[in-house]
Amino acid sequence: MTKKVLIALSEHGFWVEELMLPLKHLQNAGFEVDFVTPTGQLPFPDGASLDSTYVDPPLGRTVTSSALAEIGERQDWGVLFADRMNLKDWFPVRPYLSADNYIGHLEMYYEQRAKAWENLGDYDALLLVGGSGPIVDMVNNQRIHDLILGFYYADKPIAAECYTVTCLAFARELDSRKSIIAGKHVTGHTMEYDYTDGWSIVANGDYLNFGAPPFSLEYILRDSVGQNGQFHGNVGRKTSVILDYPFLTSRSVASSDLCGKVLVECLTEGVRKYGWK
Repeated sequence: MTKKVLIALSEHGFWVEELMLPLKHLQNAGFEVDFVTPTGQLPFPDGASLDSTYVDPPLGRTVTSSALAEIGERQDWGVLFADRMNLKDWFPVRPYLSADNYIGHLEMYYEQRAKAWENLGDYDALLLVGGSGPIVDMVNNQRIHDLILGFYYADKPIAAECYTVTCLAFARELDSRKSIIAGKHVTGHTMEYDYTDGWSIVANGDYLNFGAPPFSLEYILRDSVGQNGQFHGNVGRKTSVILDYPFLTSRSVASSDLCGKVLVECLTEGVRKYGWK
């Protein structure tokens, strides 16, 4: 039976390589893919990920190959994402405590969420595409968290690249509030790979410069995995990909190809551990 992967993207700028290279591995393996965005809007690439001359400040070198930049420029995103789905059509939003009949609304929320999880039955894995945009509409998006929980409870692989690894740290139930990556091995942006200036996202049609990223992903991940887990920065290694089933985490752009390769191996060969001893 053909494998099927759901790919979630930001509507505020995804990194081209972090989509196209894993997608290549999935397609070469004969997998089907569907795309979903937070509100159904057309996702678009971060401009820097289409510029082969762009120099990443922490690394001091270019991070986009001319071949990938050319592929990104040629790609008709409207065609690729023509059948994208709207996450708001799947999952309800959790009610406010101040809502009238809060308990009743909360019961309805859990019932609707359970029905939404039934729609995930056709998928074998979830891929969260990285970039700076996810910080705007994915990292602290409760619907994204519930999407992740659906795959988590179904014991299906969940791959997260770059800043979308934060989604895994924040995905948790309201009553326990414990991260689902507690006790796990993960990787992600370290302080050495973070900008100190010039980090930006697209907002209201223009770039908004935050200076440094709005949070330190390394610190969040270290706290989330707790004493029984481990954060692997692999600073100085060109790639950092960790599979501690069901979570596959990828540090940044240079790791996107390996992330796609390991995801396919997880789905076809049953690999459940990769990247640490």
